[in-house]
Formats: sequence, structure tokens, C-alpha cells
Amino acid sequence: MRWLHRRGRRLVALATAAVTLPLTATLSQAAAAPPTPTPAPYALVPQPVSQQAVAGEGFALTAQTRISVLSRDSDAVGVGTYLSKLLAPATGYDLKVVKDTRAPKNALVLDPNGPKKLGAEGYTISSGKDGVVVKAHGAEGLFRGVQTLRQLLPAAVESRTKQSRAWTVSPAKINDAPRYEYRGVMLDVARRFFPVDQVKRYIDEAAAYKINTLHLHLTDDQGWRIAIDALPDLTKVGASTQSGFTGGTGWYYSAADYKEIVSYASSRFMTVVPEIDGPGHTMAALASVPELNCDNKAKPPYSGFDVGISLYCLEDGTHTGNMRRFLKTVIKEVAKLTPGPYIHLGGDETPQATPEGYASYVKAATEATTGRHKTVMGWHQLGQSAIPSGSIMQYWGEDDDRESIGTAEETETIRFVRNGVSQGAKFVMSPSDHAYLDMKYDVSTPYGLSWSGYVPVQRSYEWDPETVTGKLDGTGSIVPAKKIAGVEAALWADRAYEGSGSLPTPSTRWPEPRDYADYMSFPRLPALAEVGWSPQSARDWDGFRQRLAQHGQRWTAAGIAYHAAPGIPWTGTVRTVEGVHVLETGGVALENGGSSSDGTDLLMWAPNRGNNQTWTVAPQSDGTYTLTAKSSGKCAEAAGGAGATVVQRACNGQTGQRWKITQADNDRHTIASAATGLLLTAASAANGARATQQPDTGSTLQRWSID
Repeated sequence: MRWLHRRGRRLVALATAAVTLPLTATLSQAAAAPPTPTPAPYALVPQPVSQQAVAGEGFALTAQTRISVLSRDSDAVGVGTYLSKLLAPATGYDLKVVKDTRAPKNALVLDPNGPKKLGAEGYTISSGKDGVVVKAHGAEGLFRGVQTLRQLLPAAVESRTKQSRAWTVSPAKINDAPRYEYRGVMLDVARRFFPVDQVKRYIDEAAAYKINTLHLHLTDDQGWRIAIDALPDLTKVGASTQSGFTGGTGWYYSAADYKEIVSYASSRFMTVVPEIDGPGHTMAALASVPELNCDNKAKPPYSGFDVGISLYCLEDGTHTGNMRRFLKTVIKEVAKLTPGPYIHLGGDETPQATPEGYASYVKAATEATTGRHKTVMGWHQLGQSAIPSGSIMQYWGEDDDRESIGTAEETETIRFVRNGVSQGAKFVMSPSDHAYLDMKYDVSTPYGLSWSGYVPVQRSYEWDPETVTGKLDGTGSIVPAKKIAGVEAALWADRAYEGSGSLPTPSTRWPEPRDYADYMSFPRLPALAEVGWSPQSARDWDGFRQRLAQHGQRWTAAGIAYHAAPGIPWTGTVRTVEGVHVLETGGVALENGGSSSDGTDLLMWAPNRGNNQTWTVAPQSDGTYTLTAKSSGKCAEAAGGAGATVVQRACNGQTGQRWKITQADNDRHTIASAATGLLLTAASAANGARATQQPDTGSTLQRWSID
């Protein structure tokens, strides 16, 4: 789990959120309303580069519809077969796949002969009553287009059982291509083992949102998950544990299993990146190969939850040689099984390693990797040592690191990133406070951790890879835009149990890995998929959440046990103003800072759904409402005129504590003081900003979700 270096600076594993001193916020930021984006005609995720609704009827599928592939290329025909199998369960149709030289009418046409300018993954879709044409420059682009095509069909098409209804493809013209070449998801199978069928299921779920890379975290303290023929104890001993479990005999992938995963991913145009972590996170290896330890004695297999507890012996030439030979053997076998270009070497969280020892690991690991003609990939800590030009560094820093940029106290993370840039590295962006899927959505999330803060869906969505290594104002990015290879979501799994804020007990409930993955990934994985695919200019939170809401029905039909996260207007969800709620706007929530004092300014802070952000909205006889803080029992009160802060005081029933709540758009509301007529307004979307009163400017910071 990537959290060792955050202790004392962020929320640690078993801690709850603490409120820091508020920042001074200006009131002028709420004055101007941002331009209203043009609503997307269809609920497509990721958002295409361009889409246009077409007048007239859509194309109605029947049992006689043909899937026409304008090629004899086996990969292109394979996409047609994939589409036929995808549609079969819900429609009950066994659509025939045919090879044609020209596009027929009344068919689903897959044309891989599009112009080269579409690129490997770009595509166009033209659909109307006479048929559908998906055009690309090759099979991979066709596959991406098919993922959009399925979203132009009713949500019930995702069902695994036959549904009695009409199947019409919405009429549209779409032109699309990805922003980044690398769009990945990491699955931590080392801490919690995912059987092959569950990995394949996750591949399908991710591929539906145009994810094209599966990073498998195969080794860690708690388990070694890939068989190495030359070192059988790695799985005999090293695979016998998981976080919280011991005594396993089959918790690993044989060569055949791994090949099956790689082949299945390839059929979904997804590249597998194997990670062999080191020189830390190596207890499973140290328990299996005695000579990797300084005393030449095997460590006991580890099933716990601590981090930073292991390290290859790097203290002398003999053991450095042992480590080098071990890595050469392992990487050789893994490389033979992996057709993709990358091998991930880990490299993070080694506080006990000396610079010399760490450098010896990096030298041995990178030489073994490049010797097998693979590209080196590793966590951003790899940048502290010499790495080959063109290596991929995976950045998992957070806003705390960004705050240090340009100061005399730049964090190690920032220094390592700078060093990586100077060595010609490229970067995959996985900031932990946006892209780590094991971070809790809020305080009520049953699984995961919160050392990088709570990560609601809006926080997963609202960031830009080009500025995430820059200052908090978006300037001074350390990594040049041209050096950004892409984006990766990371699903760690060492706290994949209910009540994860404490260590497990014999009565702890551990869900199936797939259920944990579904709950923590959906709806955040689609949000991150859009970050990696869609142009930055095409993205806006309000439009995204409206589109995302309609995907809940798709996930239900597909059997995905997603989290119905607050802030998303899920179809079919009944909402009332009265009751206990969290009030959010601009990605921040109204709170009292944990104070119980009269006159305390109300603040805005990243949502955590704790008592300090929980409000009882109670109707009054005059049609207004009071807002009572759960943590203090005091009421939100408006005092003064425009620009004045809103405070909490003992509830007294006076007009200043009454608020008129009016639906503004979709599921958003304005909250106006009955005393002043001014709107409850967030001074900004920054943590620590004050809640103020302002005239209605139409600002999004005056439109509140009441969840």
C-alpha cells in the first residue's frame, strides 16, 4: 500500500480526518458564473471528442441483423465476433458475423479501413435508421468504437439474461480519439488474490470504458503470485499468504494461468504490465529464497498489514550478487510470458535502504529488464537513482507534495520527479488523492483507507494530468505535457474487508475480491477513464455526473455491485430535502470545522460525510428550513449583508436561521437566507474557504446538492 511516507503529513491508516486551520478565502471568486457547457446529447463515458444527435429514427436490431466486417483481417473479424457475443445474452439474438467488401444497409458495419489520421484507437460512428457504421484505422479502433456503440443501446443490453424489449441504436455522428496513449488500471493481486475468472471479469469491466492497460501488482510482502519454474518456493512458500489469510496452496498464477490472462486482455486490446516489486515490499521473496536475507535464513511468510518492513539484503557484494541473479532469473521468465513492452520494477517505500544499496537494486533490475528488451517502469521513487532514458515513472504524489514545489522544502517526491525528468523519463499519472481506488469515498465507506484523504467521485474526476505535478494554482508543472504517457487508476487490496479502519478480527467480513473491486472502482474508474481519454476542454463535472448517473442502470444490469455515491443523480433514486444530508457544491461540503462554539464561521472542505459535515434539514411552518449541524447541535445563521460569512449559533427559531431551499437545475438547489434573501455561497472550492452570503450570480458555487 502506498502510504508509508504520509505518516504525520496526511491521514494515516487507522486515523480519522482532522480539520486544519482554514485558509483565508476571497469572496470575489463566486461572483462570476462559469460558461455553461453544451449538454451532451447522449450519456457517453468517456466523453467523445465530438458527438452529434441525428434527426430521425435510430437503427432497430432484429434477429436478422448482420455484423458486417469490411476486412478479412482476423483481429477485425474478432471484434465482430466480440460484438455478437456481447449482444447475445440480453437480446437473445445470435447475430451472424460476415466478411464483406462493401457496407450493406440494415447492418452493423465494422470498417477497419478508415484514414490513418484516426490513429490506432480513433474511430467514427454514423448511425441512423438504415444501419450503423463504425470506422477505424485498424481493429483496435473498431474495438474502442464498439464500446461507444453499446452505450447507444438501452442500458438493458448489459444484462446477462434475455430481455423482452426493442433494441434501437440511437441516431448519432461521433468522431473520437484518446487524449493519452496509456490508460491503465492496477489490480493488487498480491495483497488479495484474484482468481483468473475474476481478473478476466475486471478486464471486461475496464475495457468497457476504453482502459487499455492492466497493471498486475504480482508481488509484495503478503504474497508472490506468479510461478517461476527455476524458483518453485516463490509460490510454494511465498504464495501461501494474503493480507489476513494464511495456509493457501493455490493463491498464484501458473504460467498457463498468466498466459490465459494475457491472452484474454489482448482480445480486449489491453496490454498487461507485470510488477515485480522491490527492493522493499519483498517479504514473500525473503520467505522463499533464504540467500536474499543478510543471515541467509528465510523469513516467516507474512500475512499482516504493515508497510516498510522488508528489504533485499544490499549490504555486501555477496548478497547484492544474490539479488542480481534472483532478479535476472525472475525477470527473464516474466518477460518470456509477457508480450507487452513494460516490466514494472516497483521501487517505492524503502526507508531503510541506503542510497548505495537502493542504486544497486535499480541497476540490477533495470539491466535485467532492458536485457530482455523491455521498457523499465516503476514508481516515481525510482527517479532517485540512474534509470534508462525513456523509462516510465508512475507518479503517486498528492497535493501535499505540490504545496512544496518551488520552496526550500520540496518533498522527496518532487525531487525524485525532477530527477526522472532530467533523465528522460516519461510519466504515468496516478496521484493518490485522485486516482487511488482503495481510498474511501467518505467516512462511511466500509473498505479501504484514507491516508491520502477521502476521494469522492468528483475528486477522482476533477484533475488534469498536465498540472498535477505543478503548484496548487496549476502553474509550474514539473513534468512537461509531452512527457506524460497517460493515466492509471490503482486498486490496492490490503484493506479489502468491512471495518477497514481497524485491523480484522475472526468475525470480520471479507467480500469476494470481485465485489470489493466493483464497489471501490465504480463509479470512480469511469471517471478516471474519462480523464485519460477525453480532451480536457470537453470535461466538466456537472455534465459528467449527469451522464454517469445513467450508467448505474447499466452496471446493475451487468451485475456490477457499484457504490451509489452521493452527488450523482442516479436514475430512480428518490431524494427529499427534509432529513439528514451533506450539502455539497463545487466538490466541497459545508461543515463547521468540528467546532461547537457560537459564532464559528462555516467552512467548505473536501467531502468526508463525517458528523461535522452532516446537517439536519428541518421544515418550518412558513415553508423555510433550518440547517442543524450534527456535531454541535447548532444552526446555520445568516447575519450581515452581501459577502458576510455564515456562522453557527444555538438554535433560536429566528429568521436569520431560516433558509428557503429552491430546486435550481436537475438535482441542485439554491439555499437563500429568509432574513437577507441572499444565497448561501462557497467563497471558493478550496479547502478552508468560508461559506458566505451573496446575490444570485448563477455561479455553480451557489448550486447545492443535498445528499
